[in-house]
Amino acid sequence: MNPIKKVFLCLLGAFLAGPLFAQISADLDTLMVQKERIPLRLAETGRNISVIEKEEIMQMAFTSLDDLLQYVPGIEVQSRNAFGAQGDITMRGATFSQVLVLVDGMRLNDPLTAHFNSYIPVAPAEIARIEVLRGAAAAMYGADAVGGVINIITKAFDPTYQDENEISGAVNFGENRLVNAQQGFAIKKGRSFFSGGFSMNQSDGQLVEERVLDNTTLEAYRNYFDIKTMGFSFAQQFGAGWFLQARVGYDDRDFSARYFYTSSPADKSVEQTQTWWNQLRVAKVGKKSSTDINLVYKNNTDQFVFSPDFASTNNHVTQLWNLNLNHLRSISDGFSLQTGLQLDSRAIESNDRGNHDDIHAGIYAMGVYRPDLRWNLTGSLRLDYDENYDLEFTPQLNISYVLPGMTLRASAGRSIRAANYTERFVSFNLMNLTPGRNLGNPDLMAERSWSQELGFDLQISEQWQLRTTGFLRQSDNLIDYVETNAADIPNNQNLQADANYFFAQNISEVSTQGLELESWYRQSLGADNWLIWSLGYTYLNTSNAEGIVSNYISSHARHLINTNLSFRYQAWEGSVNGLYKQRDPQSAAPINADLAAAYMVWNTRLAYRLTPELALNVMVHNLFNVEYADILGARMPDRWIMAGVKFDL
Repeated sequence: MNPIKKVFLCLLGAFLAGPLFAQISADLDTLMVQKERIPLRLAETGRNISVIEKEEIMQMAFTSLDDLLQYVPGIEVQSRNAFGAQGDITMRGATFSQVLVLVDGMRLNDPLTAHFNSYIPVAPAEIARIEVLRGAAAAMYGADAVGGVINIITKAFDPTYQDENEISGAVNFGENRLVNAQQGFAIKKGRSFFSGGFSMNQSDGQLVEERVLDNTTLEAYRNYFDIKTMGFSFAQQFGAGWFLQARVGYDDRDFSARYFYTSSPADKSVEQTQTWWNQLRVAKVGKKSSTDINLVYKNNTDQFVFSPDFASTNNHVTQLWNLNLNHLRSISDGFSLQTGLQLDSRAIESNDRGNHDDIHAGIYAMGVYRPDLRWNLTGSLRLDYDENYDLEFTPQLNISYVLPGMTLRASAGRSIRAANYTERFVSFNLMNLTPGRNLGNPDLMAERSWSQELGFDLQISEQWQLRTTGFLRQSDNLIDYVETNAADIPNNQNLQADANYFFAQNISEVSTQGLELESWYRQSLGADNWLIWSLGYTYLNTSNAEGIVSNYISSHARHLINTNLSFRYQAWEGSVNGLYKQRDPQSAAPINADLAAAYMVWNTRLAYRLTPELALNVMVHNLFNVEYADILGARMPDRWIMAGVKFDL
């Protein structure tokens, strides 16, 4: 039987198996989401939104946040190593630069390069929930929100978080001197709330074997990593509805980056990055209105060494200031209006990209109108000014119609993305640039896209929901690296004559079509016992009218299946998650590497509670020892077994 037919039959069988389960204690659609700026029930948003709660997160078989996200339906993470060393997050066929990551509603996306957008300075134990919005949202959040938005909400910034005091964590040890650790705490005393967390993934790495190409031997190496993330939060409620919230986060990474970005036999890359995240929010909440002001300062340093055999060190320091002011007012029982202002300041100091700085400003208005209990209309208008693209206007309209057991929804909107510092200036300060290297283009125009979607959510029962969404996106001026001869590149004084480079360009008239199928199930198994299961299938097709071959625009999987099953029953708890991708195969002769047309990988975790507070814990990544890669040349690890203890006080 054709492999794709097998996948569809497995998917169909899993969807039909849902009614075999019993009852659940809560309606899947009672969750309130902050993703739409104005808190709404899922059925009221008109969008395809998923909410991953803390209980499910802490049971999943994951070791990092990008590892966790790749098992959420509709999200593809193109990892360059396991344990969170680096991964590009994509949604709905958008490039990794076109997905916006938020921490407590504030932009995380890095102005140096979108490869750093998965460097999230949040320990898993700090998370209250994760909200995932699929599709365009630039009218609410500004540039980069093309394929979707991921909002990481920490406990101190979640007004609905209930747990008053907790200390939890896990420590696992494994092969290759692996240490995997996660710890966190939360303390509530009166109107004060404190929380924090720490996570670590550290290993010498697995040995990637020696490869022989013609008369050249590519030496064996270890894909080592040393990743530490920590954070501390504080929240205080004052009288008359005043709130103060603050958080500081730190992320430190040191890892082998060999073949992460190139297919050169000379590539022996290593990379070190440090990220500081500082966030402050002051809010006033009343009966009919609320106002909040948010300030973020992010500092990132990066040292990238291409090879220790010759001078090849790039150093970058990036700074980002972000100020948001939001005001929400309930005009009547059926109409609410939120307005806001955003100011950004970005700067970079780099030996290969130069020193640059930019400012950005945006204003928006969002209204929610509910004429009756069935219709929900949400409209957003936003105007942005950026030194790269001047003025841009982005509208968005979402509609939902709620019937008993079913919600019909539709959405249409415009989105934009400006080139980052790497796309504009990479390699500009390097003399006698060798062929095949990426080269920036300071004259890049902003990307512009129109997105439309239609979908329906079917509530089979209180515990089981099916979602179907079809979507289209028409894009102009998408930015990607295209192989170009030096003679056709302006300002080519640092290039070799007649050599080819990957020059950043605007590619016009790119079209993406897709279909999302999802099954979400939550089952109560008695007191403090439960089962949660999600399954998603995504089909994507991307084409451009000019037939240009580029690096990233069509690198997404054509067929993607994500699934996760988590449970707790008496003394046992654990999860199984799986991933299937089918994409265009690739090969790199210089390093004798191939990217297979398809792969399937499974992870699992199982714990047994010795006492209510202490459990033995075992995790296995890549359970069936599949040889695979998401990025050509960056081979993912083989089966990795780890074991330890898990505690919850």
